[in-house]
Amino acid sequence: MDFSNWLPFTFLALMALAMLIYVVLDGYDLGVGILLRSAPVADRDRMVSSIGPFWDANETWLVLGIGLLLVAFPMAHGVILTALYLPVAAMLIGLILRGVAFDFRVKARADFKPLWDLAFWGGSLLASAAQGWMLGSWILGFRSDAAGLAFAALIGACLCAGYALLGAGWLLMKAEGELKRRAVAWAYRALWLTGLGIAAVSLATPFVSPRIFAKWFTLPALFWLLPVPVATAAVFLACANALRRMRRGLAAPDWLPFAAAVTMFVLAFGGLAYSMFPYLVVDRITYLDAASAPGSLKFMLVGAVITLPLIIGYTAFTYRVFWGRARELTYE
Repeated sequence: MDFSNWLPFTFLALMALAMLIYVVLDGYDLGVGILLRSAPVADRDRMVSSIGPFWDANETWLVLGIGLLLVAFPMAHGVILTALYLPVAAMLIGLILRGVAFDFRVKARADFKPLWDLAFWGGSLLASAAQGWMLGSWILGFRSDAAGLAFAALIGACLCAGYALLGAGWLLMKAEGELKRRAVAWAYRALWLTGLGIAAVSLATPFVSPRIFAKWFTLPALFWLLPVPVATAAVFLACANALRRMRRGLAAPDWLPFAAAVTMFVLAFGGLAYSMFPYLVVDRITYLDAASAPGSLKFMLVGAVITLPLIIGYTAFTYRVFWGRARELTYE
C-alpha cells in the first residue's frame, strides 16, 4: 500500500476510533438519561451529578467522527447523510433537548423541574434510538422495505438498552446506597436486550452480501475469527454472573459490569468493522472511492495530529480530576 492509499486508511482508522470512543463515552451518559425516569425524584440529582463534568466533552467525539467523514470522505458523507436525513435530524433534536434540559432543570422552579427531567429523559432516548436506527439501516445498505425498517427499529431499541447498560454500570461505580442497588437491577434487565442486539447484528451482517459471508465463513478465516463471538459470549456471561451476585448481596467488583459492557461494544464494533471493510456504504462505495484528494488529506492530517492529542489530553484530565463517587448536585 503506497502513501496515497495510506492517507485514506489513516483517516478511516481515525474516524472509526472517534466513533467507538463516542459510543462508549457518550453512551453511558445517554444511558443515565434513559434511566432517569425510572429513578425516584430524590435520586435524580445524584444521577445528573455523576455525568455532569463529562457529558458535554463526550459529545466532542461525535463531532470529530462526523467531521472526519465530511472532510476525508465527502462522497460517502453525502450518500450516508442523505439516506439518514430523518434519523440524523431526530438525533440532533434529542441532543439539543437534553443539553437544554440539563441546564434549565436547575433554573426552573420546583413545580417545573419534573418537566425538565422528562425533557432530559426524552432527549436521551430520542438520540439513542435514532443512533440505533442509523446503525441498523447502514448495516443493511439503507434498505427501505418492511424487513429493513423492522431491523433498524430493533437495533434502535437494542442500542437504547446497550446505553442503559453502560449508564447503569457507570452508576455502579459512581453511586452508593439505594441508587447503587437500583443500578444493579437496571443493568441486569438491560444486559439481555443488549445481548439480543449484538446477536442480531452478528447474525444479520454476514447475510447482507456474499462478500461479507465469505469473509466470515471460509477457511481458515473462520478459525481465526471464532474467538470474537466466543469472547463476546464469555464477557456477557461474566457480566450476568456478576450482576446476579450483586442482586443477592454477594461481593462482586463494582467496575466489572461497566468494563464488560465496554468490552462487548468494542468486540461488536471490531467485528462489524471487519465485515464492512473496505466499504463505507456496503458493496457500493469503498473508502478509497470516497476519499478526498491526497493533497487535501495531507493538509488535514496536520490538523488531526494537533487536534486529536489535545482532545485525548483534556478528556483524560477531566476524568482524572472528577473521578470517584458522585456527590450531591450543587450549582454554587
